[in-house]
Amino acid sequence: MSLDRHLAEIAREFPAWTIWRSDAGRWWATRHHPLTSAQRDLGCAMTVDADDPEGLREQLRDQQDRSAVPPPAGTGRTGTPRGGPCGGGAAT
Repeated sequence: MSLDRHLAEIAREFPAWTIWRSDAGRWWATRHHPLTSAQRDLGCAMTVDADDPEGLREQLRDQQDRSAVPPPAGTGRTGTPRGGPCGGGAAT
C-alpha cells in the first residue's frame, strides 16, 4: 500500500488527529485541539508516534482506551465512557 493511502486511511479512522510521516520514516499523529488538564491527568498525549502505520493505529487506539479503563482504586477519579476525555475521534 502506498504512503498516501496509509495516511488517508488513518486520517479517516482518527479524524481528530493530523497524521504524517517524517523524513526519518517515523509515523506521527497530533491532535487538532489542545488537551485539557483532565485529559493530561488521564495520560492522554498531544502527539504520538510509531515505527509503522499499524503501530500508529495502536498508539491512537491506546489514546481512546485510556478513558475506557477504570482509574486505580483510591484515586478519587471516576471512569469515563469510551471515546471520553482522551477520545481519539475514531470514526464509527
